[in-house]
Amino acid sequence: MTIAPTDNEGLDEMFELLCKITPEGYKSEIVGGAILMTPKRDEHWDIISDVLSQLIDHFGDRSGIMHDVRLDLPGYGNAFAPGLYKLRGGAEHDAKDNWRYQDVDFVLEVTARGTADREYGAKKAAYAAGGIPVHVIADPYMGRCHVHTLPVDGEYRSRLVVDFGEPIDLTGTILGLTLTTWEFARG
Repeated sequence: MTIAPTDNEGLDEMFELLCKITPEGYKSEIVGGAILMTPKRDEHWDIISDVLSQLIDHFGDRSGIMHDVRLDLPGYGNAFAPGLYKLRGGAEHDAKDNWRYQDVDFVLEVTARGTADREYGAKKAAYAAGGIPVHVIADPYMGRCHVHTLPVDGEYRSRLVVDFGEPIDLTGTILGLTLTTWEFARG
């Protein structure tokens, strides 16, 4: 039996099934029509919660920050659950009660063992195609953040690599802040 969607309309049924079958302690997403389940790790949550705290300190606690919440993106079969994303003011749900990728200003993904190829490949491409202004990949295994900005024609035109412990200067972006990484956990 195959449960891959034949078109993006099948994502709803597929995602609903994922919610029912995903074991406790795992995160599920659909990337390019393929179901992906990865175990949640302490160091991932440590990084996500650190960035969450910094965003709340800067924007306030009612600023549209989502964690592991479905976000459909352009391309075939893309229903992600980003580690963290921030919605712009005035963001609205789509007709299916999901957040619209067009209203996302920032996405943080934290790589897991075995997911780096997707994080740096298919998922980054989908975020760029969706015009997400700031996309950060935190890699606890390498101890680095890969910062992608300036999405144009489906690709990021600017990329910066920052070692854990160094600040990520996003003052020139839509976020207008600097993220600290000195407490980011290593895997």
